[in-house]
Amino acid sequence: DWTQIKEVYDTTLDIKLTPDGKGWIDDFGVKGPAPDSAKLSWDKSPVANGAHYFLFGRVDDKDPAGVLRESGFGVEFPDYIVDVQKDPNTGEYTEAIQFQCLERGGVRVFEGINFMSRNPTMTDGEIAAMHARAEKAGMYPYGASPDQMHTVARRPVDAAPEDNAWQQMWHNIGFDRLLELLTESIEDGGR
Repeated sequence: DWTQIKEVYDTTLDIKLTPDGKGWIDDFGVKGPAPDSAKLSWDKSPVANGAHYFLFGRVDDKDPAGVLRESGFGVEFPDYIVDVQKDPNTGEYTEAIQFQCLERGGVRVFEGINFMSRNPTMTDGEIAAMHARAEKAGMYPYGASPDQMHTVARRPVDAAPEDNAWQQMWHNIGFDRLLELLTESIEDGGR
């Protein structure tokens, strides 16, 4: 996921389909705070090496094509798949642009625009092409222009995890294990 709030970095989505093919579990991996947002403290955070949040998706046959239902953080919201790109040789999806909008009582309470790619690195030109497709889809009034969006900071794919006194302290008090237990509990639906 290349577009999130500036306070996070290295965001990833690991999506697994349900056996019936009409649903999925989305493992949303995030690290934070981002080094540029918290220059003095980012490497001291208990989630500097990552945390996982699980979202659950489904296709509702009553929805129009291109709309998916996703639940997480206590709400269900529609995901509108605005654009997809495929590899011409394999037919696999390589990029997608997703729009999420949640209204309550006629007031927009959440709006998200996600530029997603299977590639862990993207050039400025590839990001610019996604912005152009978002503009063509009419998304600029909702915040999809380059000056309205934040491109997520990335560390090199092969970068070692943060290992300092703070991270050792979080490990020694069992915070990483607590995050793992929470992740497991969320992943299985809290059963």
